[in-house]
Amino acid sequence: MCMKALHLIALSVTAFLWFSVGPATAQQSRYPGKIWTKAASPEAMGWSSSHLADARAFSKKIGSTAVMIVQHGVVVDEWGEVATKSPAHSVRKSLLSALIGIAVAEKKIDLTDSMTDLGIDDNEPSLTDVEKQATVGDLIKARSGIYHAALYESKGMTASKPKRGSSAPGTLWHYNNWDFNALGTIYRQQTGADIFEAFKHRIAVPLQMQDYVPADGEYFTGAKSIHAAYPFRISARDLARFALLYLRKGKWRGQQLVSEDWVATSTKSHSKIGPGRGYGYMWWTGYDSFRHLRTKAHYYFAAGYRRQYAFVFPHLDMVVIHRINSDTSKAFPPRYQIERLLWHIFAASGETDIGPSQAIETAIGEHLTDEGLQRTLSGATLTGTNRKGKPYRLTLHEDGQLMRISGTNNERRDQGNWHVENGKYCRKYEKLFRGRELCFSVVKAENTLKMYDGLGTFISDAVLAER
Repeated sequence: MCMKALHLIALSVTAFLWFSVGPATAQQSRYPGKIWTKAASPEAMGWSSSHLADARAFSKKIGSTAVMIVQHGVVVDEWGEVATKSPAHSVRKSLLSALIGIAVAEKKIDLTDSMTDLGIDDNEPSLTDVEKQATVGDLIKARSGIYHAALYESKGMTASKPKRGSSAPGTLWHYNNWDFNALGTIYRQQTGADIFEAFKHRIAVPLQMQDYVPADGEYFTGAKSIHAAYPFRISARDLARFALLYLRKGKWRGQQLVSEDWVATSTKSHSKIGPGRGYGYMWWTGYDSFRHLRTKAHYYFAAGYRRQYAFVFPHLDMVVIHRINSDTSKAFPPRYQIERLLWHIFAASGETDIGPSQAIETAIGEHLTDEGLQRTLSGATLTGTNRKGKPYRLTLHEDGQLMRISGTNNERRDQGNWHVENGKYCRKYEKLFRGRELCFSVVKAENTLKMYDGLGTFISDAVLAER
């Protein structure tokens, strides 16, 4: 047999090993080099190009500026500005968590140390003696009980902050920028290292990140607090390397950059924050936590304002990056639109039992028009559950007024008005949704009404009570 033929056989065997064996074997040792390895075609990795085209088209509708899908260490597909460095927003917290994990392994940071032990305080009104008992471990789990003013937080975060002294350290989970910013102070104090330089040398260089430089980070300071925030700018393709590092349990090409124990502990739930949802060490966690997408197994993700996401799905050996460049775009899709995008991606991967499509084009039932909506809704009572699983009852009066009663004990009431226009059911509450009017396309299947938003994405359903 000639050498050329032997070479072709060797290449075929190699391809079989990488793309045909199960995820527990050779595929889980795949890493990118200086540039990412891309699949010859989605089909070569068992994916569907048509479903990926659906994902790409939908992502454009919701304003995504970059999407990257990596499975078995190989780029299945990518589109948009994957090389553009844009604000990571709260993804920064997961990046710092990795650095803290390295410092803990080197015994430079001890999670049991309290704020008193470390000499951590803040502007007047300074921390109380009780608040100073919070430990580094409490902070990294967002359970410090320290509700001092913090920098780089949204108006909503400020408004939702509990009163000072209302919770003892370690007793209550609350997403709290004071905790995250103080952790930045603690990291610099205990290691003597700059966060952005440390990220370069401990993470970016070993991972061969293509775009990151320390100048992509800056410290955000202000009068509210002495603890600076530490915003990062990062590209989608570099963020995918970071997510892959965690998927590979902290190991990169034979080098254990972040301890396997730290990765496992960071990405498991230490606080339950909703059905199937939790919070780890500055990572979000989930298990079948999407409303309309079944995921079957534990996953985790880094998340930031304006829908910055780095999803890690270990059971699929897969990473999905979603970015919206907040420098150039004002897009801010609701979370359920990200869920629909993930549904398209899961469908493209060949994953089964992921739940039905959320697109109105696939809805089974009668697509109600103006006349059908008016006839169905006038004088009707609808019942259902909200996104938190609480029951509600909505009465649509014939004169266009509405009344909504919700809660386990019917403790919440709201009123407003409704009407039908251009084939859509429109409603406006006095309190809910900041008094905005929302309109829906409706599909009727027996006594169930399915509501779809302006992009034809399923939002919720309600049951028509018998009249």
